[in-house]
Formats: sequence, C-alpha cells, structure tokens
Amino acid sequence: MKTIFREYDIRGIYEKELNEQTVKLIGYFLGKQIVKVGKNVAIGYDARSHSPILCEYLTSGLNKAGCNVLTMGLVATPVNYFSNFQDFDGVTPNASIMITGSHNPSEYNGFKITIDKKPFFGEDIYALGREIIQNYAMEIEDDLSSAFINAKERYIAYLIKEFDHLKGFKQPFVYDCGNGVAGVVVQDVFKALDFTCKGLFTDPDGTFPNHHPDPTVEKNLKDIKKELEGEYALGFAYDGDADRLAFLTKHNNVKGDIMAILFSSAMKNPTVIGEVKCSQVMYDEINKRGKAIMYKTGHSNLKVMIAKTNADFAAEVSGHLFFNDRYFGYDDAIYATLRMIEMVKNGLDVDAEIAKLPVVYSTEELKVETNESEKFPLVDKVKELLKNPPKDFPAIKEIVDVDGVRVIFNDGWGLVRASNTTPVLVTRFESTNADNAKLYEKKLNELIATAKAELH
Repeated sequence: MKTIFREYDIRGIYEKELNEQTVKLIGYFLGKQIVKVGKNVAIGYDARSHSPILCEYLTSGLNKAGCNVLTMGLVATPVNYFSNFQDFDGVTPNASIMITGSHNPSEYNGFKITIDKKPFFGEDIYALGREIIQNYAMEIEDDLSSAFINAKERYIAYLIKEFDHLKGFKQPFVYDCGNGVAGVVVQDVFKALDFTCKGLFTDPDGTFPNHHPDPTVEKNLKDIKKELEGEYALGFAYDGDADRLAFLTKHNNVKGDIMAILFSSAMKNPTVIGEVKCSQVMYDEINKRGKAIMYKTGHSNLKVMIAKTNADFAAEVSGHLFFNDRYFGYDDAIYATLRMIEMVKNGLDVDAEIAKLPVVYSTEELKVETNESEKFPLVDKVKELLKNPPKDFPAIKEIVDVDGVRVIFNDGWGLVRASNTTPVLVTRFESTNADNAKLYEKKLNELIATAKAELH
C-alpha cells in the first residue's frame, strides 16, 4: 500500500489499494492536518465511475477529524484549486481535495491536495502514508455530513467576466475533452463568449471510450489532428482532469516550454520558471527579455517555486501551465486556453513565431526501466561517473543537478532523472545538431548501463 503515497499526490487502483478502509483513513489523518489551519475542506471529483463513492469514504474520515466538508460534485481540477481563493456565503475553504486519476487508466483514482493555498506533497504525503499504515486497524463510521458549494458556476462566471473582451472571436478552433471533465466547464464558457468552435468527446465518461485522456501521447491526438486538416486553425486538447493542455496548429504540436516562450512574450520583464526537461531554447529566449529559472519537475514543486519567487509564469513540457500573471499561480488548462486565444486575437501568428526560434533536435521523454528501490541510487551513481567520464564522452560544459542530472554540452544537453511517480528513469536529449543529439543519447545511456552494472 505504501506505493500509493507519491511525490505529488496519492494515486492507486480502486478497491485494490483505494478501498473503503484506506480512503476513510486518508480522510481522517489528512483532516487532522487540515484542522491545524482551519476546518473547511472542499472536495471535487472527476468523471471516473468510482469517484463519487471515494468522495463518500473521504467525507466520513474528514468528518471524524473535525472538518466541515464542502462538496462541489463533478468538476475539473482547476475548479477545485479555484475554490481555495473564494468566499462562499461567508465560508472560505482552508483546504481542497480533488479526487482524480488524471490521465491514468480508468481503474485508477487518487487525490490532489491543497492546504492553506499550498500543495500538500513530498515528505508530507509520505509521512501521511506511514501514519495510515501504522493505524490501519482503526475503525471509522459512516458520516456523510456536508454542504454543497457551487464552485463550478463561480469559476465559469469568473472566466466569462475575465475574458469578456474575447467575445465573438471568429477564428474557428477545435477542442478535445477526451471524455474527461473539461467538458463540464469549457462548453459553457465558449458558448457565453460566442466562439466559433467544435468540441470532441465533451461528455464525461470515466471509461474513456474514444481515446485515453493523455494529450502528451501522439496517438491520442489523431482525432483533433484530423479536424485541423479542415477549417480549424487551432486545436486544444485536455487531459482527464483538465490541468494539462496540448495546443496544436495546422503545422505544430506546441509543447509546454514553447508555449512558455509565446505566453511570456506578452509579459513585461517576465520571470518564468521551467522544469529540467524544458528546451534550452526556452531559457535562452526568455532570458533575452526577462529571467528564466530552472527548477524541479512536478506541478507541486513549480507551485511552491512560484510562491517563493513571485514569478509570472511556470511551465512543464507536458502542458502543466501556471499563470501567476493576472491569476492565482496554479496549473489550469482551461484558463491557459483563453490566454492563448487572447494572444491570437491580439495578432499572434503562432506558426510564424515558432519558425523564428532556433532549430533544435530534441527527443521526447525516453524512459529507462528500473525499480523503485534502484531509481534514485542509479541517478546518484550516474552523477558520480560524470565526475570522471570515459575518454570518448562528449565535452561537458556544466552539470545542473537541481532534479536528477542535466549535462550541458557545447551545443546541447542530456537529462537523466528518476521519475517520482513510476519505476523508471526519464531521459531527454537536445542539440542544434541532429547527430550530436543522438550521440548524447548514446553516451548517457552507456553511462546508465555502467551505473546499473556497478550497483549490482
């Protein structure tokens, strides 16, 4: 059971790991943490068939801990985050919990947690897990006492008001909700703003009958790409809980780091946080007109860093986009969609701007299979080997070890980091020269193989 308590959230398989006993205990021991800052906790859930029953189990545990439970029903994750910044008839949430399996298969579910407007993650989650395991025999009675808050209606009204100036935007676009929860928000917003658009798979269905709700995987974009062959010039695709965005034009699948360049171009002297997987092009371009900060991967890490630095924006390659400029500093794919439409309405030619950027050859995220106990020691061993690399290893300019190890070469870089959520190493490689990108990949993979052999 220990494996469900992960770096950024709690995630596991319904009934096998997330069963009645476990989830009630999560509610109780999490509630004990929440009441240290206040009693009000808001709960929302995604489209999975088991999300409502997990909400009931969680509610019983929270009530036993002395919390006041505020339920918002079926919502997107950004609506859940948004509730932390709202007053509902004199009641302000002190914490929120989103019940979601995000882009995982339909048998999965989980919890994304915010306490006192800050992500609850890392050692706090691991400690919570240890406490639950130690007290697993504790019995918690059913108690479904709660009050409803209409956070979704409040969020929709907020977006319509904030982007009223976009009314009547005529450039046609297509959007794909992947049968996740984005559809319960975007359709109302787009209709109110009188957009010319077409929605795909907008009905929430936790079995995801059309395609998996992970827009970072190319095969999940085939439907939206087909639409872009016709009248539609722009495409937006959402993950299962709508906190990640894929943005496409007729010619480009615009990753999160390139979106960061576009978004920050409309900000004055911006401070932008990127993760270690972001292209060097992003850091170089943003540093020309502001300040770019490289930090750890993970939505929780980036939220904390935004609060610490008061940065304007943060981005992950995977499409987590965090606006602190005119917004609240959390990842919201729906809000990011409207900011992109705003830029296009103001004259941004997305493909032309991308064409101006330096050409680099970069891989997708490549995964190296390992196991939970070995993955972090393996990265440490790679770092050790890099201190005295093989003679045929490319010349190293710099080592960045903020999250794993990013090796800077003369015309590119390679990354090796341990995934915080799965038993793999994540690698990525980039260069201004295609052959060198392949060379960096080959040589760092050889180093990983050597590290594995030395560990055994």
